[in-house]
Amino acid sequence: MHLLSLTVPFYNESEAIVHFFANVIPALEAIPNMRFEIVCVNDGSRDDTLQQLVAVSERDPRVRVIDLTRNFGKEAALSAAIDEARGDVIVPFDADLQDPPEMISLLVDKWREGYDVVLAKRANRDSDSGLKRWTAAMFYRMHNAVSEVKIPQNVGDFRLMSREVVDALKLLPETRRFMKGLFAWVGYRTTVVEYARVERVAGETKFSGWKLWNFALEGFTSFSTLPLRVWTYLGSAVAVFALLRAFYLVVRTLVEGVDVPGYASLATAVLLLGGVQLIGIGVLGEYVGRIYFESKKRPVYLIRRRHEAGQEHA
Repeated sequence: MHLLSLTVPFYNESEAIVHFFANVIPALEAIPNMRFEIVCVNDGSRDDTLQQLVAVSERDPRVRVIDLTRNFGKEAALSAAIDEARGDVIVPFDADLQDPPEMISLLVDKWREGYDVVLAKRANRDSDSGLKRWTAAMFYRMHNAVSEVKIPQNVGDFRLMSREVVDALKLLPETRRFMKGLFAWVGYRTTVVEYARVERVAGETKFSGWKLWNFALEGFTSFSTLPLRVWTYLGSAVAVFALLRAFYLVVRTLVEGVDVPGYASLATAVLLLGGVQLIGIGVLGEYVGRIYFESKKRPVYLIRRRHEAGQEHA
């Protein structure tokens, strides 16, 4: 039988762990002709998440726990879980159970039809606030407009990938990782299964508005240089406008003579161009910063301990 690896990052999910295993394990056991393992990555939790995960792994050898040295963020924790997975098929999953575990069997059915990647697409975003629905739609629209790599709309990390796809992901050397983009970049034969997402079973989301904004910036700068190119076009347009303005002033001076220019219009022009230049420098800084971090060649994450089948490994 094939082995399915469910890869799950955990960060301060103490309240959700009991519900998680009570729902996920029966759903995985119901998949015919499929063994499974659950790879749990503790991403530097400050509550008793790690202790609860280790206790489950001691009772059930199908549960493995990877304890990172600190909180590296969800993208790094997800990378660690995928790297540690041993399965023939790998399914990234969230601990909050907003994605129904029963959907996993449908993903497996599509994989058995010959697909390498099976995307779980949200049929709607009714569980989100109106503001989050609008910002999510704007992100997908803008990202896919400026990037050569298109991200499927309303598709998160929840998906099934074959071992061949995961091995391809491991070849990508980025340390600043935008996993949705990396998943899309590798390609392979892909299909989509729609589902309805529900509310969290317990706990609170770890993504604030500020974190989501930075996450969106990471997506834009990871897969497109158009934000840099825009400033070339904008600078060219301003330069052309300045030349036309200069030509107009010369002609007007020859025809009407010299007048006293307005200070307000001059100050406005200086402040406008100064602001545009600072924004351009900021965009350039985002890319220089990425080069700076990538040049360090630091690992994406560090593992402190591995817990499996009642044993502990460094």
